[in-house]
Amino acid sequence: MRTAPERRKAWLTGQRVSGKLAERLRERIRAGVYAVGRALPSETALTAEFRVARNTVRRALRALDVEGLIVTIPSKGRLVQGADQPVDASYRYQVIARELRRRIERGDLGPGDMLPSEAELRWLYEASRNTVRQAFAELEREGLIVSQQGKGRFVQHRE
Repeated sequence: MRTAPERRKAWLTGQRVSGKLAERLRERIRAGVYAVGRALPSETALTAEFRVARNTVRRALRALDVEGLIVTIPSKGRLVQGADQPVDASYRYQVIARELRRRIERGDLGPGDMLPSEAELRWLYEASRNTVRQAFAELEREGLIVSQQGKGRFVQHRE
């Protein structure tokens, strides 16, 4: 547990606080505290940690966004962007659907083959049941898979 003086040292005070905050976040990104592709802490968490107003945090984050250090993705947050590798802005269900689609197109999963279960995909992708079901629904709309009640989901026979 940190002592009161240590906690106060983390606080930002004075003028141009958003610039100071942006610099601290830049340092953390460079040091790898915030890894490429991972989300930064929420505005609320940054506000509490640095004891600044939410608008101050937003200004600092906007500066990092303009510099290309982070990218803002609705419903995902602000992700650290690498110089040589762009951030994948896909939602998790899209990633799951894309990987299953790729396996079907490559022939790893042929017509009539059973797809991995919801539980297996939840474990593999660290996703919720609804996320996996959303991926399945997308593949069903595309006509790639068919669901059989009580038996599972299977690759659709192509005609």
